[in-house]
Amino acid sequence: MAETGQGGRLLGGHYRVLRQLSQGSFGNTYLAEDTHRFQEGCVLKAFNPQVPGKLALDKAQVLFEREASILYQINHPQVPRFRELLRDGAQLFLVQDYVEGPTYREVLERRRAYDGHLSEAEVVQFLMQLLPLLQYLHSIGIVHRDISPDHLIQRNADGRPVLIDFGGVDQLVVNVRYQLGVAQPYQAADGTVTRLGTLGYVPEEQLSSGQVSPATDLYGLGMTALVLLTGKEPDALYDDRRQVWIWPEQLDLSATLTQVLCRLVARDPGDRYESAGQVLAALNLAHPDAQAAAWAQPMPVRMQPMVPPPLPEPEPRPEPTIVAAPAAPYRAAPTAPAAPAVPYPVMTYDPTATVPPPARAVPVQKKSSSGCGPALVGLLLILGVAGWLWWWLDPLNQFAQGGAEVVVPDDSDGENPAFNAVERDRKQALRDRAMALGVDWAYLTSLTDQLFYEQNPDRQGTPLTDQPQDEPLRAAWDAIATDNLDLLEANLSTEARSKLGRYNPTDSDRWQRQVNQLYVSSKALNDLANARFNQLFPDQVKEGFVETPIDQIWFALAQDQVNALERGEALTEIKFAAGALSQQQEGSLNPGQGKVYILNLSAGQLLRLNLQAPPDSTRLSVYVPVPTDELPHILAGADQNTWAGDLTQSGYYEIVVISRDSTPISYRLTVAVDNVINDIINQPEPPAKTN
Repeated sequence: MAETGQGGRLLGGHYRVLRQLSQGSFGNTYLAEDTHRFQEGCVLKAFNPQVPGKLALDKAQVLFEREASILYQINHPQVPRFRELLRDGAQLFLVQDYVEGPTYREVLERRRAYDGHLSEAEVVQFLMQLLPLLQYLHSIGIVHRDISPDHLIQRNADGRPVLIDFGGVDQLVVNVRYQLGVAQPYQAADGTVTRLGTLGYVPEEQLSSGQVSPATDLYGLGMTALVLLTGKEPDALYDDRRQVWIWPEQLDLSATLTQVLCRLVARDPGDRYESAGQVLAALNLAHPDAQAAAWAQPMPVRMQPMVPPPLPEPEPRPEPTIVAAPAAPYRAAPTAPAAPAVPYPVMTYDPTATVPPPARAVPVQKKSSSGCGPALVGLLLILGVAGWLWWWLDPLNQFAQGGAEVVVPDDSDGENPAFNAVERDRKQALRDRAMALGVDWAYLTSLTDQLFYEQNPDRQGTPLTDQPQDEPLRAAWDAIATDNLDLLEANLSTEARSKLGRYNPTDSDRWQRQVNQLYVSSKALNDLANARFNQLFPDQVKEGFVETPIDQIWFALAQDQVNALERGEALTEIKFAAGALSQQQEGSLNPGQGKVYILNLSAGQLLRLNLQAPPDSTRLSVYVPVPTDELPHILAGADQNTWAGDLTQSGYYEIVVISRDSTPISYRLTVAVDNVINDIINQPEPPAKTN
């Protein structure tokens, strides 16, 4: 079958390819829809390792999963989420969220039909919106390696730049092929050579030696900004004869932006900024209003960055047309305050491989001929402002910005004189209790703010003050915070509470893999988490991933349900004794509690179910081993209590019983199967769940 899934077959059982987006040496990229997620758009990047035999392909998949693990740790609203590594036949696909909007290449082409390029104000705003993303990526040890107008999308939803097509993704194929012993890992079967990095947008050190660092991305960002400002390609911004940049002669920019761009595209990496935070600081000094304008429209909450696990070997990533020796991993110089040092992921390759000579890169300007002087501000001032920006952009700190909680500087005795002793003691008790429960105070503040404003809609946008007239509202806020701590203590484990405010899509992916090994699907896990969430918040609707602080509680509940499944508290496997055709399971469920039963059955068997419980107190779901468009499930959240029918698939079926009663209930589940297969030991092991 072709890798586009032609003939009507769904890739991986649920991805329908709509059209091809791009073509590559080792596989193409497609726009698809996920039939298991309401036809949600996604991007499938195909990887064809071009290795013979099933064993080699199996090993390639294992290597891909190991090499791609760091991508699943990226959790930022300006990076499409990496969902999974999918295998379909001899094809491997990296699945990523789809972002609607034009690339900045397309934005520039549209401008060329009018005034030809973007204005300085637009480019400054673009830089202000993109630099925090690079600061985040670099803080968790990831270098994009291929920043250019083609790899940035102006998202239709909010107009913000979104970074796509990580250069490290292209390196995965090369690295895996090398580890599989392919003689020419960069060369595809048709003779084409994989190029890593877009000519004109990657600096000389990346082209010549494969070395990458934050300065590599800053160079690509600077070149992208220049192309957007001039409407010209990189080779038109450099004079080969004089060996100098000529873009300063073509642009009428502010002195500070000129200095910033000169440093971004400097030939020597040491002459560039050391971090995205330094660039932000320099721009903010010259454009103090640009920072507020860049962030005027709120974005989804950013989670705490996750530190990636160490890769097996730190190795350099080369340009495919260059033969180079491996380089040492980059170590960022500390800034104030310094982020934890994290080795940058680099890849292995064969330094003895014969590859074609490199194509000419656009030369970069030397310091002696650049005409770009040193930065307008001193290094200490830049580092100081960069430190302030790091604090301002800290993910957990953002939870607490702009909320209803009153934060007033304490006096020398450590007490706020505007509050009476009773209120001071109450607030201190709240903080002490949150700490004892392992609940982050910034998250508790954001959760309480959400509920406070829902109960007091007339106060929206009006922060509380420390004045006497707001004392009743402050008391109401404290009461809501107390109720929240009561709820979190009563319904979440210490482990689940400790991560509130930091759950991210990688947790969902990890949980799916965990429960799949138990022959439990993500649908059953969602049933358990939804039941608990709906019981605690009957008037709240989960809006998707971490859209509101309350949504974080759903993920914490899911974490506890995964643990309960692994401990066997929420999971039971039904097995029939020799000669038995039925079995009864009895139990009790608290409000919002659920139980999953799994049983290994074969196609052609007749299954009968009967659930005895108080009327309207339960919901029953029956999930098939492999969901399809024709049969996504047998029952899903049904209020019926009986079902009978012939089974069409072999494998593990799931029966999920959920309580929707406000009081504890008892139930009895009867499962009967005709033609029971007792000789299970001789049956092939059914595959684990993959949904």
